[in-house]
Amino acid sequence: MNAPKEGFIGQSVKRREDARFLTGRGQYTDDIVLPRQTYAYFLRSPYAHARIKSVDTASAVAAEGVLGIYTGEHFRAIGGLPCGWLINSLDGSPMKEPKHPILADGKVRYVGDPVALVVAESYAEAKAAAQLIEIDYEELVPAVDTAAAKGHAGQVHEEAPDNVCYTWGCGDKAGTDAAFVGAAHVTRLEFRNNRLIPNAIEPRAANAAYNASDDSYTLYTTSQNPHVARLLMCAFVLGIPEHKLRVVAPDVGGGFGSKIFLYNEETALTWASKQVGRPIKWTADRSEAFLSDAHGRDHATVAELALDASGKFLAMRVHTTANLGAYLSTFASSVPTILYATLLAGQYTTPKIYAEVTGVFSNTAPVDAYRGAGRPEATYVVERLVETAAKELGLNPAEIRRRNFIQSFPYATPVGLTYDTGDYDTTLDEVIELADVAGFAARKAVSEAKGLKRGIGYSTYIEACGLAPSNIAGALGARAGLFEAGEVRVHPTGKVTIFTGSHSHGQGHETTFAQVVADRLGIPIDDVSIEHGDTAKVLFGMGTYGSRSLSVGGTAIIKAVDKVIAKGKKIAAHLLEAADTDIEFENGVFKVAGTDKSVPFASVSLTAYVPHNYPLDKLEPGLNENAFYDPTNFTYPAGSYVCEVEVDPATGVVRVDRFSAVDDFGNIVNPMIVEGQVQGGIAQGIGQALLEHGIYDNESGQLLTGSYMDYAMPRADDLPSFNIRTSKGTPCTHNPLGVKGCGEAGAIGSPPAVINAICDAIGVKDLPMPATPHTVWQAIQANR
Repeated sequence: MNAPKEGFIGQSVKRREDARFLTGRGQYTDDIVLPRQTYAYFLRSPYAHARIKSVDTASAVAAEGVLGIYTGEHFRAIGGLPCGWLINSLDGSPMKEPKHPILADGKVRYVGDPVALVVAESYAEAKAAAQLIEIDYEELVPAVDTAAAKGHAGQVHEEAPDNVCYTWGCGDKAGTDAAFVGAAHVTRLEFRNNRLIPNAIEPRAANAAYNASDDSYTLYTTSQNPHVARLLMCAFVLGIPEHKLRVVAPDVGGGFGSKIFLYNEETALTWASKQVGRPIKWTADRSEAFLSDAHGRDHATVAELALDASGKFLAMRVHTTANLGAYLSTFASSVPTILYATLLAGQYTTPKIYAEVTGVFSNTAPVDAYRGAGRPEATYVVERLVETAAKELGLNPAEIRRRNFIQSFPYATPVGLTYDTGDYDTTLDEVIELADVAGFAARKAVSEAKGLKRGIGYSTYIEACGLAPSNIAGALGARAGLFEAGEVRVHPTGKVTIFTGSHSHGQGHETTFAQVVADRLGIPIDDVSIEHGDTAKVLFGMGTYGSRSLSVGGTAIIKAVDKVIAKGKKIAAHLLEAADTDIEFENGVFKVAGTDKSVPFASVSLTAYVPHNYPLDKLEPGLNENAFYDPTNFTYPAGSYVCEVEVDPATGVVRVDRFSAVDDFGNIVNPMIVEGQVQGGIAQGIGQALLEHGIYDNESGQLLTGSYMDYAMPRADDLPSFNIRTSKGTPCTHNPLGVKGCGEAGAIGSPPAVINAICDAIGVKDLPMPATPHTVWQAIQANR
């Protein structure tokens, strides 16, 4: 495909990867079958909290096809799974960081905690043998409920008294408290941000192989960041030299954060592959995924907003208890702290904010980043408070927002971030027009005539994407860099291969990155191929999460492309007998400024590899460049959403009738892909607001929503036709593409919009998520 006259940036180029995905030709981890393949089964705890008194594997070892059985005892001398972010408590003490064993050792701490690994010739044989393992458990009292975990009789870890991992704070406590004293009005809400279970379309999987000839390992796995998985596994757990472990993440069918982390299973398989001397493969079934994938959200919060008589915000005060689960997952500690409290300013000029977060351990699956990772939780706090305050003060929900919007940039918030650019009035104005708010009263009258209640809800959001910079993140507790790497390999014919440390699991990188490179080099997009997900091919990379791919990974690629162009100018200058300072590059052609002398990109690349006429005294042959990029700030996507619902008061059934979204993502590379990302995010947000809820029994610790019979995922008929628009936008000021990120926006802004609409429809102050028919019906009855 040749570049259109206006270039590839901003064009809705069809996703090139879809051809293989839609025809079943993708290659996922479970598709990989290696020579002499063996299979693994993980025996998991049926108890939420129990002491392991004994494990008898004698009968299982003798079972047909069994090649090896491993328990916590085998891994006792090996390091536990690490947490990647250190959080300090208010008193300066570091968070409690109990060991996260690869297989449970001495104790099990949640239903699904892996206790034994069975390796056999077939999966069926491994599973059958696992049933022969005899384990004597002494059941203990589990701590389950988020709000009650602190000080619970069930002590999850001896190293964490009262089940507290940390008590952390952000903002000006004294100033915030003082502002509340003189406030004309205080809005107060107490609510839960419900636990979510990721449910990516492809379950987690791993296939590990040991090569005795050079003492090396290869791990195929469903990972969003293979280099990080390699680093953590090698340096902090198994002690394998990094160059001896190759991690490959082939096609990955969805991640949403749940595949960022280093998990027990892939680590155990890598170690065990050496013990059995053969490759070992494991693919989770859906029931196993419900139990063992890291969950998301699960906050219990008390939030207050102080206002003056005119509706101006004076201060916000937030106290949150965040459930971290049984162990600290890879980024668990940062999600309810650094990624949550720092976004509590939202789009508003609230002068004083103070947030205090208590992270607690419980006998549930570990909780970590899930689409948005802290930002949806923060937006829910802010936007529920703002909408409720508007109702209490008799103000229009849009008007109260306008009175408090940030108007000038850059803007330093009271919780540590500096927004570089934005235009919040415009996105709100545009969504009000798009949603036809002016016609709401007429639509409400029609609903009432049918005996239905109609409500409208607003939500504005801002998020911090492209996590950075590394030095500031390090000062805040990050134990890794947050840069990205890119390599541009120009072949003799002018074709280009890009190697990126970012990873695609549905975002369309193979198309978007190719658009960026083809546009910059002025070559056909079909001449650009994208490679990712293989530590043996890619220089390095931190992977994909937090909508960082284009703003961070794309910028690294652009920096490398610019190096290629700079070298190309020198080669062209030699060929054209001109000074390299006189060479211009445009639309794939190097030319001498002010003349008609030129040479195409492909001729320069061929000269680089066939250097018969080449400045060898000044330049090395070849045309291959790489670059690292560490951003100087986050990017700050923002937007405004309006939701309209109809509620049947007889049944409590909620129908989302209209949903409108206007987002400012800065510059847009591929509008079609952006729209798809926003649609997917809104669908997930509506799922949280109306349907999804990971529920554990408080007495036994059993997961009550461990299948699709009980955990309600959104379906097509739960969703409206979305009205989605990207505003003209305010480009990011600190990356060359001017992009901000779009992958999580929909999931951030939509839950409060939906709940605000339902509260408006039925006339209540608050309603817990998910707003199931039963919950809504009860609220209607209580409000009569």
